[in-house]
Amino acid sequence: MRSLAFAALGSVGVVYGDIGTSPLYAFREALRPVAAGGLVRAEIIGLVSLMLWTLTVIVTLKYVLFLLRADNHGEGGTLSLLALLMRTANGHAAVLFFMGAVGAALFIGDAMITPALSVLSAVEGLKLVTPGLSDYVVPISVVILVALFAVQSWGTAAVSRFFGPITALWFLVMGAVGLQHISDDPGVLAAFNPYHAAVFLFREGWLGLVVLGAIFLTVTGAEALYADLGHFGRRPIQWAWFCLVFPALALNYLGQGALVLSHPQAVENPFYFMFPKWALLPVVILATAATIIASQAVITGAFSLARQAIHLGYLPRMEIFHTSETHTGQIYLPAVNTLLLFGVMLLVFVFGSSEALATAYGVSVTGAMVVTTLLAFEFLRMRWRWRPLVAGAVLAPLLLFELTFLAANLLKIHDGGYVPVLIAAAVVIVMWTWTRGTRILREKTRRIEVPMEAFVKSVEKPSAHAPVRVAGTAIFLTSDPDFAPAALLHNIKHNHVLHDRNVILTVRTTSTPRVVPADRFTVEPLSERFSRIELRFGFMETQNVSQALGLMRKAGHKFDIMSTSFYLGRRKLVPDAQSGMPMWQDRLFIALANVATDPSDYFRLPTNRVVELGSHVVI
Repeated sequence: MRSLAFAALGSVGVVYGDIGTSPLYAFREALRPVAAGGLVRAEIIGLVSLMLWTLTVIVTLKYVLFLLRADNHGEGGTLSLLALLMRTANGHAAVLFFMGAVGAALFIGDAMITPALSVLSAVEGLKLVTPGLSDYVVPISVVILVALFAVQSWGTAAVSRFFGPITALWFLVMGAVGLQHISDDPGVLAAFNPYHAAVFLFREGWLGLVVLGAIFLTVTGAEALYADLGHFGRRPIQWAWFCLVFPALALNYLGQGALVLSHPQAVENPFYFMFPKWALLPVVILATAATIIASQAVITGAFSLARQAIHLGYLPRMEIFHTSETHTGQIYLPAVNTLLLFGVMLLVFVFGSSEALATAYGVSVTGAMVVTTLLAFEFLRMRWRWRPLVAGAVLAPLLLFELTFLAANLLKIHDGGYVPVLIAAAVVIVMWTWTRGTRILREKTRRIEVPMEAFVKSVEKPSAHAPVRVAGTAIFLTSDPDFAPAALLHNIKHNHVLHDRNVILTVRTTSTPRVVPADRFTVEPLSERFSRIELRFGFMETQNVSQALGLMRKAGHKFDIMSTSFYLGRRKLVPDAQSGMPMWQDRLFIALANVATDPSDYFRLPTNRVVELGSHVVI
């Protein structure tokens, strides 16, 4: 029970950091279009009711109670769910891939917008402390964000122990101040009745649809909640939600509503107006710390998603560094970190305020949630064996609810909603190009490859032209062990030698997050001098070949690393408009291939034992 409590406390900081910063701006943004026509009591109660029931339906019912059970061996997230469903795709793998790619791309957009919006909204509290600091909100936010991305290479292991207590304190403060202000107008408690939410939408018509776009800001971070399932497990996340997070959020939104009912002038910034002036500066500091933690959580989520995409073959190889010896989920990807920093800085300078940036936020969140619901239908149908009509009946109301929110956010396309759409489109194009290009490249190289069994028979035959036999072991890495690797053919053609022992090594990524040591490798002898080895890694693991070979040696397979050479094939890609992809996509694929991490670094090979042999391939 004690370990469960500590895990729940940790999940408060890492999993719920993003949702926990929503009260800073969500109610304020929902009030703006309503306040333009004058505040009406029924409208304010209707808004609070919409927020409470959005949290209940989207976060509680969909994510906390349902999707946390739709896991892939304990791992969650769009790509984890996609990997699970691809095993039973049954002819519609392309549709599933597209949906998964869109969901992942929208999450990347979320990972760019969240740090910019959260930090800006927190630092803007300084304007209430000292109005003269208004001109310094953007510079201060930039300094905080640059520092945040600069320390990513250090990892979160050293500071993760502080995440839970700080964010728990944040939720306690929000809940306490909300509870205190409910007494300003206890009539706000009527918001628990969903009737008021329904009446608000029915009466407001078009304005109600506009308001829905801001209401959805209350559930920002729900996708990250699902993606972080593997870090803490289902039960701690559920305990944290029901025991602390949900009550604190509900009390805070009720308190903001009661404050505006009794003091209409508080509509400018209802969250900070709940605090006395003497407490403003400490609260701004605490809010800034909470937003930094929230940003840290979503950045880590982006790292995890990128690693999954790389191992599943949707993105080129990138350098992946583990920043903790005990937590495998704490990783650092320099390329992704740089891309996120560039995107966040661009958003801060272009929009300049949380109010302007909030208009760009909802599309990525609602879009990702719609994709997850569609994938959940396939999960219910194929994994839990529900009848399609039953699965549809259960998910249709939720999908309709989310599509309504998506439609509301699409109304903000011209005001900045195009930003996440452009980000997602760019990521989808990159993933589609890389997947398509690698498939075409594999098909082209297969046409000129020699079947492995035929090759072994030919080189084992005594002949005057047989290659010279040299001592040692040669390991040839290939993605297709049924055919002789190009590096092996080039080595014989140009060097005219063959080692005493030759290993055809293939690294596979499984659709499970991790592989137990007993299933890490298989060995298949082909002849006296040739054998095939397959190493298997989960899509959440680092593909460390040297470490896996060490595990094989402990299991009884002899490997002397100092007498072993690793042979890699290096392809120079040449674009060709007639090859199957348009020229622009050829060039994009080649650019992606050129920036991919060197295989020797990616697979953790000993650099002084690697030999590369090149060839030209038209793509």
